[in-house]
Amino acid sequence: MRMIFGLVLVVGMMLAGAAVFMAKNFIGQQQSAVTREKQLMADTGGLTMVFVVNKAKNYGDPLTKDDVQRIYWPKNALPEGAFQDGDLLFPQDAKDPRYVVRQMEKFEPILAVKVTAPGEQAGLNGAIEKGMRAFAIKVDAADFLQPGDRVDIYWTGSSGASGSEVTQRIETAVKIIAVDRNAKETVAAGEIQSRTMTVAATPEQVGRLAQAQATGRLVMSLVGNDSAAASDPTEIKVTTTDINGDKIAAPEAVAAAPEACFVTVRQGGVATQVPIACTN
Repeated sequence: MRMIFGLVLVVGMMLAGAAVFMAKNFIGQQQSAVTREKQLMADTGGLTMVFVVNKAKNYGDPLTKDDVQRIYWPKNALPEGAFQDGDLLFPQDAKDPRYVVRQMEKFEPILAVKVTAPGEQAGLNGAIEKGMRAFAIKVDAADFLQPGDRVDIYWTGSSGASGSEVTQRIETAVKIIAVDRNAKETVAAGEIQSRTMTVAATPEQVGRLAQAQATGRLVMSLVGNDSAAASDPTEIKVTTTDINGDKIAAPEAVAAAPEACFVTVRQGGVATQVPIACTN
């Protein structure tokens, strides 16, 4: 009897120890999970729901409820103007949709600056600052240029009486406000092609660009985000000679024809010119 009692006591103590060990592990796991959650909250500031587009949207596309969905987004990385309330994004009294004014990629948050007010058509007025003008120019440019980018504009044409071609920068850090995408699907990414781009320019710049467009070819070069590069005043002018060192041959001198002198002699009513030596 005593042996049975002792055996039961030993088994009970083993079970109790196992239970304590398992409970300790479980509590430790829960504490680790709580710690990780607290660290995540500290890193992200918590999560909130935000509206994003569920497909790529281009300039001028209408925005409907089928184009959006809600996802979790870190609070401390929430962009300004992001829509979190469906009634604000799609007001119940709105009869017409919003339109996209800036290109958005899939799962990109919908910002107030990237869409119009309900029923308002997408246009360029909102992209033009006071005193500026919208001017469309045809240029040779790659398809990676997007509205909002700043570019330098280079002109290539004939220079002066020599007729030699010259390339020079005529405008610096001009802002693109619209891009022609009609042929984008037919070309490879990054390929240079003739495109129509609309830029924001002062009236004086519009005059220069119009004259340059009428007298030569225009090319755009993307300007980086560096403010120093955007305000670079250096004059850039390149000729064929600068590229390959060729010099335009001077026209050969044409030898002057020798001076000829004549005297007119009349014989029987017939006038005849007889050459004579020229004198000073």
